[in-house]
Parts: sequence; structure tokens; C-alpha cells
Amino acid sequence: MNKTLAIALSAGVAVSAWGLASASPAEAETLRWARAGDSLTLDPHAQNEGPTHTLAHQMYEPLLQRDMEGKIIPALATSWAPTEDPTVWRFQLREGVTFHGGEAFTADDVVFSINRAKKPTSAMKELLNSVAEVKKVDDYTVDFVTNGPNPLLPNNLTNLFMMDEGWTTENDAVEPQDIANGGENYAVRNTNGTGAYMLVSRTPDERTVLQANPNYWGKGEFPLEVTEIVYTPIQSAATRVAALLSGEVDFIQDVPVQDLGRVDQQDGLKVVTAPQNRVIFFGLNVGDDDIPSDNVEGANPFADVRVRRAMNMAINRPAIKQVVMRDQSIPAGVIMPPFVNGWTEELDTYPAHDIEAAKALMAEAGYGDGFSVTLNCPNDRYINDEAICQAVVGMMGQIGIDVALDALPKAQHFPLINKWETDFYMLGWGVPTFDSEYIFNFLVHTKTDELGSWNGARYSNPELDSKIVSLASETNLEKRNATIAEIWAQVQEDQVYLPVHHQVLNWGMQDGINFDVQPEDQPHFKFLTMN
Repeated sequence: MNKTLAIALSAGVAVSAWGLASASPAEAETLRWARAGDSLTLDPHAQNEGPTHTLAHQMYEPLLQRDMEGKIIPALATSWAPTEDPTVWRFQLREGVTFHGGEAFTADDVVFSINRAKKPTSAMKELLNSVAEVKKVDDYTVDFVTNGPNPLLPNNLTNLFMMDEGWTTENDAVEPQDIANGGENYAVRNTNGTGAYMLVSRTPDERTVLQANPNYWGKGEFPLEVTEIVYTPIQSAATRVAALLSGEVDFIQDVPVQDLGRVDQQDGLKVVTAPQNRVIFFGLNVGDDDIPSDNVEGANPFADVRVRRAMNMAINRPAIKQVVMRDQSIPAGVIMPPFVNGWTEELDTYPAHDIEAAKALMAEAGYGDGFSVTLNCPNDRYINDEAICQAVVGMMGQIGIDVALDALPKAQHFPLINKWETDFYMLGWGVPTFDSEYIFNFLVHTKTDELGSWNGARYSNPELDSKIVSLASETNLEKRNATIAEIWAQVQEDQVYLPVHHQVLNWGMQDGINFDVQPEDQPHFKFLTMN
């Protein structure tokens, strides 16, 4: 594993309103790309979700981005540094950049985009909780004013995309899509970014076509060998692999573990593998006095930490790794990838699979006869997500918990977590900032208008909340890391979540493609080259 990274801080067609310059047939390099699930929306601030960001990154750009090795590099900002005032970061913007519609990119668009991303319906607001104000200094200079010094602010900006203020306002899309409540706006199906690729057409869950931006500022800085992208979500693993084997697609992000050898041994194909900056885990409703999805009247079994610890012991992680994942996973004891600041081997130690000890804990908690409950699981988001859930259903049955599995596409699954309509659920979490604060802001802090949007556990600890907020402005990194360790110690003691494993990425592609796995599972196609 890269040690540097380990410590580094409806259906319809949307056609752009402007003409697209076409590459000549001799120059055209079409990449046919597939993965299990589609982007959930084209609104760049409406969902904080990997596949949604992946598609957005082709068309929109942040001020800073992570390259294919995970390092932060300039994007729409060319330089950034704290000023003499430690609460102010100054960003110099790239000049001469235009949006796909021809509009000039300026500081006004940055101020507008950051303020939009801070709005209540934005899924990105937790990344900006320390930002008090964004101020235009001149057309190509912006100041971020923070509530106290924030030495890690740049880490939070790599997935915060810039929109054109005029286009967004004219199309009545100033408010980000309220995706949890079925909201819509013009930006859900139309785009106007500064990225290397422009939207040609889109039919959600079927096909999205992008074409190279003829006016892209990055010409000469990136290979830009792909001139057209045809993106096809294919939920069925067998169908997705068949499409790669037959040459119908050129690149898939999620080769099923059972087909790795088959793909890698096929002439003309290869598999590229690397650990991902992502953990797969289960969340439990630990906060409510009673839960609707169980058969226990007037009580919540998950509110008892002994039940949560029993469930953690019942998960046979080595068996999941061997049988379900075909050895393509790393068993986990904490919901933090090894890439992230705050990770230690001790925190990542998981309990031995011990059914008798787990049963004893269940009996001690008053649930010796068990109970029944529903498990909500996605079936098109993570590697073998539904199969993992099926395995855990059997494991819970060994300690008397009768689990009914409800597996749904991610578009229906994720709102259940955000709206607190599930008591037991699977979730995966990547950490684009490579720092524990990101996990705490979304998953541990009490749910408020600004923080805790993915805290489906209903976990609330005011003392931890204060410590979490303090991380954004603590400049003494030794003290900050000590606070991070204290927060993790409490989260682990309270067994808020049930970690399963660190995900391993397997990208399958034509032999002629040169493309290393990116640790966030973010293929930035402007970097791709072909033999």
C-alpha cells in the first residue's frame, strides 16, 4: 500500500444548447465505459456519492483535484495558501477558462458555487462547515474565510464543482436538487461545466454520451486521447463481463471477483487491481427508543451496546473475504480506510468470530430468544453488496436475529438512510480528504442542518460533537491527531457501526489502454492513454 497516501492529509435525452465540435473519424478515440450503477444526478452538489462524482468530474471541475495517484493537483485554481490572517485562505484562479457554453470562468462563479454547495439541500455542505464566507478579491482571486484557522481546507475541495452563475440562475437551478425528497431542477439533466468533456445526450440508467471539449484549458497538460465517452450502466455482473469479453465495452470499473481470472486470461484484456480508499459496513439505529422494523414492542435492541457487540462478533469477516469476495477484500475493524489520517492497526483489529460469546451477550442484554428485523441493502453500488448482505443474514441467524433482506438499487436505498427510514443498513464510505474529520462530519456528528447528513445510526454524543467541530480549526497537528484518536476510541467503544472490509478495486480493460487504478475509484479519463 502507498505509505504516502496512508498518511495524506425522467428518462429523456438532455442535449447541450450549444453546438459541439466533432473530431474527424481519423482522430476519434471512443471509450466505451460500463459499471454497475449510474450517476444519481447531474446536479454537481446534490449527491456526495462516488459514481455520481465520477461522471461529474468528466464535465465539471473543482478548484483542486486528486490525480490518478490520489495527489492533490491544481484544477481551476493555480495556487492556494493561507494569508497573514490564519483564518483566510487565498486562491488564485486559472485565467482564460470558459464554460462549455462559452461563458468566462471568474471569481463570481466560485463565490456562487461555494454558497450553493453550502445550501440545505446540498449533499456537500459538511465539507464546508468551517467556511464562514467566500469573498471575491478580484476576477481571478478568491478568499475563503474560515471559523478559526483551517489548515486542511484544500483537502475538502477536490469534489466541490464550479458552476456558471449566470447559466444556473437563468435556468432556475440556484437551489441544489433535493434528491432525498424527489426534487428536480434543470441541472439534474443538463450541464455547463469547464471540464474536458461535454454532455451530448443522457438517458438515465441506460446511456450517457460525452464528447471532448474543443476549448478545454488543459490541452497540452493532459493526454486527452479520448475524444468520445459512451457510458452504459450494466447492473448484471454477468452481462457486464460479457460486454467486456465480447468487445462491446472497453473498460469496466467493477470486474466481479468471480470473473477476475476469466477476464485477465482473455487475450486482449487485462485486470488492474489496487486497494480502494473505502470501507463497507453496516449501520444500526442506535438512537430511537423503539424501531418499526423489528418485532420487539416498546424497545430498541440496537440501543443496547451488548447487542451491537454481539452482532459484530457474529460477522465472520474471513469467511466473507474467502467465499463472497474470493480474497478480494481486507477485513476491517473500523470504518476508516488505511489511507486516512487517524488510522492505526489497533483500531482496525476486528473481533474473532465467536458465536457462543455473541449469544451470551445477547442473553445478557435480554434478547436470548433473539428478535427479527429488516436489513436494507443496495444491489448495484458496492462489490458484491447484495451477496455480502445475504451472508450476514445467515450469520445473524446464528445468534437468534432473524433478518429479512430488502435489496434495492442505490437510487432507492440511499434516501432510506438520509431520511431515517431504515434501522439496519449497508453503507460504504470513501474519504476524499484522506482525513478522519470527513468521516466524523458525515457519520458521527449529531444530525443537524449542517452536519451528520449520513448519520442514519441516529448516534448523538454532544461531547464528541464539540471535539469534531474543533478539528476544523485546530492548527496544532499533534493536538488535532490526539483529538481524532479520542473520537475514534469512543466510536469504537460505543460500537456505532459494524465494519466488514476495506474494498479492493478491480478495473478491467482492453490491453491497449494504459490506466492505473485511482484509490478513490475515480477514473479521470483526461489522463487515459492508449497504445
